[in-house]
Amino acid sequence: MTPSRDHRPPAVTGQCAEVLELLRSEGSVLSFRLTAELAIPEAAARVYDLRAQGFNVVTTLLPAVEFRGRIRRNVALYSLGVPLWPAPGFQAEGGLE
Repeated sequence: MTPSRDHRPPAVTGQCAEVLELLRSEGSVLSFRLTAELAIPEAAARVYDLRAQGFNVVTTLLPAVEFRGRIRRNVALYSLGVPLWPAPGFQAEGGLE
């Protein structure tokens, strides 16, 4: 059955699974944390992949964040929206509208 018919999110593996688990357990995660501390070099691509599977990952751009003692500008903060899956506007057969 397709995910849209059985109303269950698709199976997620690899780095996408790591990112999804972090978002579930921590609520929100800075892009710098994913890349610098957790060795997920293409964090934005993994978020894109999760969205393409229908997960409701929300990106909030923060104007300034202190990370490792320095101020970083325009930092992405990722979190999960409600509902988690499917994201509003998502159709499993065609992706995001």
